[in-house]
Amino acid sequence: MKDSFSAFCIAAPHSGSGKTTIAVALIGALAKRGLRVQPFKCGPDYIDTTYHRQAAGVPSINLDTWMMHPEGMRRSFVRNSREPDVAVIEGVMGLFDGASPASLEGSTADCARLLGIPVVLVVDAHGIAGSIAPLVAGFTHFNRHVRICGVIANNVGSRTHRQILADALSAARLPPLIGALPGNPAWSLRERHLGLVPSIERKRNNRWFADLAAAAGEHIDIKQLLTLSRIRRPLAGPAETIPKPSARIGIAMDKAFHFYYPDNLHHLRRAGFELVEFSPLKDRRVPGNIDWLYIGGGFPEVFAAELAANSAIRESIRAFAESGGRIYAECGGLMYLCRSLVNNAGRKFPMCGVLPAGTFMTKKLHSLGYREVRAICDLPFCKANTVFRGHEFHWSDIKFDRPLPPLFRSIVGKHAGPGTGIRFRNVAASYIHLHFESNPRAVRQTGVPR
Repeated sequence: MKDSFSAFCIAAPHSGSGKTTIAVALIGALAKRGLRVQPFKCGPDYIDTTYHRQAAGVPSINLDTWMMHPEGMRRSFVRNSREPDVAVIEGVMGLFDGASPASLEGSTADCARLLGIPVVLVVDAHGIAGSIAPLVAGFTHFNRHVRICGVIANNVGSRTHRQILADALSAARLPPLIGALPGNPAWSLRERHLGLVPSIERKRNNRWFADLAAAAGEHIDIKQLLTLSRIRRPLAGPAETIPKPSARIGIAMDKAFHFYYPDNLHHLRRAGFELVEFSPLKDRRVPGNIDWLYIGGGFPEVFAAELAANSAIRESIRAFAESGGRIYAECGGLMYLCRSLVNNAGRKFPMCGVLPAGTFMTKKLHSLGYREVRAICDLPFCKANTVFRGHEFHWSDIKFDRPLPPLFRSIVGKHAGPGTGIRFRNVAASYIHLHFESNPRAVRQTGVPR
């Protein structure tokens, strides 16, 4: 393992500046040079990571100083930075936007500061000339613990425009302009709710990624970027050993359900679980000889008709639950376990019928924010009273036939109704996406028999 490597955060003054497009372009350009690239994403986002994975060929890892705690974020970064030549970390929102306007916690800046990683500031240069200098100066000097090593301008109109931007930064003795991407509607990414449409849903062909990589190679000084972002590789202890599995989890994984933090899957394997993937969209039954089912988040409302049409797998999941099989579900998985789902068009579709409830999409965001909770009962992967941090984000609501006991007690975060989860017989479900790196030592087999 080399003592040093290149690592940098792609950040911006605000959302919508083109961070994901430029991150994907750089990942592709670096990989094209034969470099091993490990992508990361600041914040709880599951969607941008799907584009990273398609560009890099490896999972993108979330980093979040609030949700994972600083020590958990460092552990994850160190664990996933043993081998790559370059670490590309896409930021969240604006560089200094975090869990609170009075704190850096949860922000891209906090991530860069704690890991000692330089920042590449992406500036949407449409309509900007010399004004780029005071903008970059503000971000450069705002916090002395956050180092901006270079600037990439997005939506640049011409070579002359690029030169004006470069000269303005140079004259003000600010970090250099190391790249300028021209505006191109073909590179834009469609949005849904507060983020992008996942790559797994609308899979871009290889040509789109190749064009982006070529554009980065042409318009960004890759050699200068790698030089400016060279840092000492973080010291790592012995690699964690994954034991021989002693229990099996059936885990829903397809276009409808794919919101899983890679660190969570790592800690489940480290606890001795074998992950057996199945598709609620395509498979006819759940995997055999499993100890429990894990149905994560996603967008079941987008695939409601297809999920409803596969009555065989819905019946198999219901039969598994009725036979005493344990199920843990998060967000989209909770929706899928209910009796019905009403999509954005107002159409009602049958779901698994495991939970006595119906879900329906609303016209506005229903819940968004960080959460810290304590488990009220044993779960398949932890004991009662275990505390985890996570994130909640959904546009759906749920109506139960009768009150059900809660799954969690809230420690941090505003909860109402299903926000704290529910328990129903052997099923545990919640809208919260837990992050196991917030308490990795607690992840274990609970030994509760089926």
